[in-house]
Amino acid sequence: MTSPAPIPDPREVPRPDPAAAPALSIDGVSHAYGARRALIDVSFNVQPASFTALLGLNGAGKSTLFSLVTRLFGIQSGRVGIFGHDISKSPGEALRLLGVVFQPRTLDLDLSLTQNLLYHAALHGISRREAAARSAELLGRIGLADRAGSKVRDLSGGQMRRLEIARALLHRPRLLLLDEPTVGLDVKARADIIGQVRQLVTEQGIGVLWATHLFDEIMPSDDLVVLHQGKVLARGPMSRVITEAGAQDVNTAFMRLTGAHTMPGGGA
Repeated sequence: MTSPAPIPDPREVPRPDPAAAPALSIDGVSHAYGARRALIDVSFNVQPASFTALLGLNGAGKSTLFSLVTRLFGIQSGRVGIFGHDISKSPGEALRLLGVVFQPRTLDLDLSLTQNLLYHAALHGISRREAAARSAELLGRIGLADRAGSKVRDLSGGQMRRLEIARALLHRPRLLLLDEPTVGLDVKARADIIGQVRQLVTEQGIGVLWATHLFDEIMPSDDLVVLHQGKVLARGPMSRVITEAGAQDVNTAFMRLTGAHTMPGGGA
């Protein structure tokens, strides 16, 4: 089986000025599965060194949007840019700057933690020596250095998620997408994952798009995008979204915006 072409060396890729371009720009994106419209003229930006929460019920279109940004699906209408690189015209340059944690787990359960990371690094054209160094550093950062040689199947759900985040960071992206990463985790594991991702924003300046249906994963300082039935109903700083909805909190704002009667909960 032919391996994917390695992502270009950063030194060989002309990079737009990050200060002049959003980490992620979604501009007029629409997508349909036959007659069913999954996304309808979706537009919003994620800034560098920011945490943006994409809030929506199951079926709102969050996973479809992630599939478009990562090029699992082709874009039918609209434009997606990553730090100024159009993903349709310059996919290699764009995807080199992107790390992703999908909702379904995609680790090889019969490989060790280190083996999973080394395999992923090879797909990005990272030398084995550099990959080993980065893997050790990241396993230490996520608190799993002592499990480096363990099989992934022996990890807890929260530990697997931490490993997937480490894997997404191996090629040192500047934008991180996470699709419902805490689903099925207990309260402590959820808090650990959220804390680690927020630390990446403050310490490394990574832009984060965090898709969720859980209100308690969103902080007042976050940017917020409310996605419902494929449409963006509100976007901007969380405090502004709440105020413009005439609400006192994000729960009530979401209910007023969507007309929902059954709301996403605050727990796992």
